[in-house]
Amino acid sequence: MSPSRVPHPLETPVTFVKRVGPRRADVFASMEIHTVRDLFHMYPRKYLDRRSIVKIRDLWQYVDTGMEVTVVAIVRGKDIVRSYKKRERFILVVGDEQSFMDCIWFQRVRTMDRIFRKGERLALSGQVTDYNGTIQMVHPAFDRLSPHKDDEDEHNWEEMFNTGRILPIYTETADMKDAGLEGSVLRSIVLHAFEKHGTYIEEHLPQEVIDRRKLMKYPAALSAVHFPHSSEEIQRARERLKYDELFFLQMLLGYRRRGAQRVPGISFNVKSNLARTLVARLPFALTAAQKRVINEIASDMESNKPMHRLLQGDVGSGKTIVSVLSMLVAIDNDYQTVFMVPTEILAVQHYTTLRRLLEPIGLEPVLLIGSQKKNERKPIEESVADGRAKVIIGTHALFQESISFHKLGFIVIDEQHRFGVMQRLRLYEKAKTPETNGRSPDLLILTATPIPRTLSLTLYGDLDTSIIDERPPGRKDVRTAVRSKNERDKVYVFARDEVKKGRQVYVVYPLIEQSEKVDLKAAKEGYEELQKGIFKDYSVALLHGKMSREDNEEIMAQFRDGRIDVLVATTVIEVGVDVPNATIMIIEHAERFGLSQLHQLRGRVGRGTDQSYCILIHYLSPYNKAAAFNRGSFNERSLLKDEEKQKGMIRLETIASTEDGFKIAEVDLQLRGPGEFFGIRQSGFPELKLASLVDDRELLDQARSDAFAIVKTDPHLREDSHESLRHHFEHYMKPLLDLTRAG
Repeated sequence: MSPSRVPHPLETPVTFVKRVGPRRADVFASMEIHTVRDLFHMYPRKYLDRRSIVKIRDLWQYVDTGMEVTVVAIVRGKDIVRSYKKRERFILVVGDEQSFMDCIWFQRVRTMDRIFRKGERLALSGQVTDYNGTIQMVHPAFDRLSPHKDDEDEHNWEEMFNTGRILPIYTETADMKDAGLEGSVLRSIVLHAFEKHGTYIEEHLPQEVIDRRKLMKYPAALSAVHFPHSSEEIQRARERLKYDELFFLQMLLGYRRRGAQRVPGISFNVKSNLARTLVARLPFALTAAQKRVINEIASDMESNKPMHRLLQGDVGSGKTIVSVLSMLVAIDNDYQTVFMVPTEILAVQHYTTLRRLLEPIGLEPVLLIGSQKKNERKPIEESVADGRAKVIIGTHALFQESISFHKLGFIVIDEQHRFGVMQRLRLYEKAKTPETNGRSPDLLILTATPIPRTLSLTLYGDLDTSIIDERPPGRKDVRTAVRSKNERDKVYVFARDEVKKGRQVYVVYPLIEQSEKVDLKAAKEGYEELQKGIFKDYSVALLHGKMSREDNEEIMAQFRDGRIDVLVATTVIEVGVDVPNATIMIIEHAERFGLSQLHQLRGRVGRGTDQSYCILIHYLSPYNKAAAFNRGSFNERSLLKDEEKQKGMIRLETIASTEDGFKIAEVDLQLRGPGEFFGIRQSGFPELKLASLVDDRELLDQARSDAFAIVKTDPHLREDSHESLRHHFEHYMKPLLDLTRAG
């Protein structure tokens, strides 16, 4: 599928759309809107239903109900009023045919005074209050309905947008507003683009798929999402556009899986003497879940197709030993292995762990990280290049040009989402050496972040999945408690009592040093407080990401050996540390941590047979909306802060209520959304603008089924019914399709 030489009409630069000059084109470009097609996919964030606008005279019935209502009114006057405390507020007086109301702003007073003009028509939305007999809206959301004076054209805007219509409302940034790209102007530009280029919008899905899923036609859906006639039409249009996003994403996954299966792989002899020797030396027995996963991996390794497997398992479930045993199979077949991790601290910790496991059976792992000096790296690089190094542990440093492999056959990637697509591709390219005869290495991806099924289908839908769903025998549940800052002293008395019994304690802070901008306890300050205070009779140490590798290793070794009683740290101990005698995890300012971080941190305790505890200390104070409003400080910023506090408490309550990583991940996905949850932007896939991996699970399953079926039965899209689909790929998906071989 080679791209056409003739640009598609929808690829016309947005500069050629009426009312888009160079300045506005630059603003659009900053939003990744370069073409008419990009403009068509700038979807409205909401809609204003002009068919059900409330008259100002009827607002009294909504006073103090908490309901948000919308009015359309004309600006009649404005003023800046100063209170007796010299605090300013901006009052905008608006009216419709019969009545008036006041709109109040306590923030950006001078700015608000500049942006409104007398006589312009606005749509205002917010909650309604009564102030001394006058209807008020405090900090209402607003949209301009009438055009700027310098933006008049031949359209009858009153008829077009302001009478009995559903009005699209687009996201407007400060730069857009400065360039006049707001309200009716923005709607006008989209309308002009449709009038000139809308006829070039073509259907690209096969008719059989449209019929099977009862989907709206694509041209109609794209038009309806911008200029709808009913709420039902909006719903149908959005469903069709969501389906498209999920369908093409799944097609890319289907091609990625197909590409991986077509590349020749290494057929390993899985009877490994090294693996048997290591198992015999382990001080513990493998769990049934670990044995099951090892068999699944061994089956892949025996095949002549490259393994692409995702291994999920909670912290402490034993993913590392499974990975090491799999690597030993490759080494027994005379291949090199790589264990790639995202941070140097984690690389050092894995290096220490693997040395402890492998040196007794005659293997010496090597470490490659960016902070190594040239004279330290050179002999390591030489041992990697000539094949003497069989186990290579490293970070992004493995991608550097100076690194070349002799015979790389097995790659383990820990937390793959932290690596970009092109970085992973470079590692695959390095594995192509004469000694491997062009065969692709096996790939095992590890994650301690349980992935909800919908997200797994999106990010890792091309991989086979294994799950270690069993904890090692003898381990107890970690008792988790949420405590306020007022209960902090009691928490540390409890921790000191545990130290007296010979146990060890983690204390985790979100920052290294106190910041004036962020009101957090810093690790250094906390370390000094604890060292001189409640733990003055015990050994207290500080660990953070700015320390040297040597100091980091030394402190961790002392803590592991029991020579340090209390380890004060930042989140550098989030992963990789295994100290069975550490039974207490205290997390300061726990409301500032994400759910995944909290879950990972809790996993640092409970690794032995003793009862362990995780105590989350939060610094949230109760927030009273009514009191804030009475003080005159009720504004959007306050609402935002209150919402963040609510999310913080939801995170803490979730962690306290369950140790099920998948339940925690589902809540995390709902709170943060998929892009923030797991770095989708790095994965080489198109952005999901409408579809939600949380809410559109049924649609995702349908799109996946349809897309994978087409890739399987007609991978080159040569059937007549797939001609439009092939053209769509040639124009828009080819660059992403090239990335699918990055796996």
